[in-house]
Amino acid sequence: MASIKEAKEVLKRFYIEVPSWAYGNSGTRFKVFASPGTPRDPFEKIADAAQVHKFTGAAPSVAMHIPWDKVEDYSKLAQHAKDLGVRLGTANSNTFQDDDYKLGSVCHPDAKIRQKAVDHLYECLEIMNITGAQDLKLWFADGTNYPGQDDLSGRQERLAESLRKCYDRLGPNQRMLLEYKFFEPAFYSTDVPDWGTSYVHCLELGPKAAVCVDTGHHAPGTNIEYIVAFLLWKKRLGAFDFNSRFYADDDLIVGAADPFQLFRIMHEVNQGGGFDVGTPVSYVLDQCHNIEDKIPGQIRSITNVQEAVAKALLVDADALMKAQVAGDILGGNDILMDAYNTDVRPMLGELRAEQGLDPDPKAAFARSGYLAKISAERIGGKQAGWGA
Repeated sequence: MASIKEAKEVLKRFYIEVPSWAYGNSGTRFKVFASPGTPRDPFEKIADAAQVHKFTGAAPSVAMHIPWDKVEDYSKLAQHAKDLGVRLGTANSNTFQDDDYKLGSVCHPDAKIRQKAVDHLYECLEIMNITGAQDLKLWFADGTNYPGQDDLSGRQERLAESLRKCYDRLGPNQRMLLEYKFFEPAFYSTDVPDWGTSYVHCLELGPKAAVCVDTGHHAPGTNIEYIVAFLLWKKRLGAFDFNSRFYADDDLIVGAADPFQLFRIMHEVNQGGGFDVGTPVSYVLDQCHNIEDKIPGQIRSITNVQEAVAKALLVDADALMKAQVAGDILGGNDILMDAYNTDVRPMLGELRAEQGLDPDPKAAFARSGYLAKISAERIGGKQAGWGA
């Protein structure tokens, strides 16, 4: 078990990347609700993201989504971020919103369409070279809706070929993070449906490829903490995309649906060295705020993860190991539950105060008047939203 002092030291270096798209309007296929002050371009998205870091001290980087965050001058966007005290982070590719990708992108039967998708991945790598980003996040909507629609193994061959082309373009300090999702928008078969598929492709590619675990991309009942433990053991866990799900890929605030699951996952991360100095695991929010205010929603997300991490750090690892070796079933469970039931909010408040931050980031942001300011200033123009 880490002492309070040791836990604070880990939490000081525990950073969570926020997604640029979380600050735009989003919703469901039924309705997207607009909010006053919503950013109209990537520069305003970065400004809002900088507020999250200002009040939490834990979100120094902003993930981009290309082409949602496309600008003429990426060096200018990177400098804008730097001026606001943050930096540009993971580049997320988009091979699912073009009409050409109706039957897939990197797995499409037509070689010309596959090359178009690969060329987009090359574009993302070029942007990374300009901004200094190290990670390229890959999520593919590729799949089929009906038996017989396409050759399943053939699609895997096309996927492997496309991934190899991209992998061979990686710079010395760059990585590919392959995300998976068990269904949607394809409903019969998905080309990267699970962690095993992602893991095998990453193994074949080489050490610069790792698996991204999205906490909302699993079937009900999936033991995500087992997946995390295995990938850490094999040193192939590259990143998390944090969110919560009740039914499918709901993209709700992380820790909202099942905070105990988030704790269990973070416990396995701690067991597997995922909080060590120099860890290769990156932690990223991947959420949308459909009805709640976006900046407070991101702040709440950060604090939810911090609480889960703090509790995981307080697990008495020595006592847990003794209980496990002795076959003390309930004793081991008691040790986990004791840590989970600890109220870590006072400790986190103390840590923030020691860092010169307000102990309650969300309340501090509310008092800042920033929402009223941007609501008054951002009049006219087209608000950013899902896909823009």
